[in-house]
Amino acid sequence: MRKNLSLALALLALLGVAPLLGACHTTAGAGKDISAAGHAITGSAEKHTP
Repeated sequence: MRKNLSLALALLALLGVAPLLGACHTTAGAGKDISAAGHAITGSAEKHTP
C-alpha cells in the first residue's frame, strides 16, 4: 500500500513538472523575438536621426 502511494505521488509530481519543461523553449523563442524587435527599432531610430 505504501509503495503504491509513493509511486502515485512520484507520477503526479512528474506530470506536474512536464508542462514547465516544455515551456522553456517557448520562453527562449519569445526572448529572441523581443530582442529582434528591439534591434529593428534601434536600427530604424539610428537611420532616421538627423
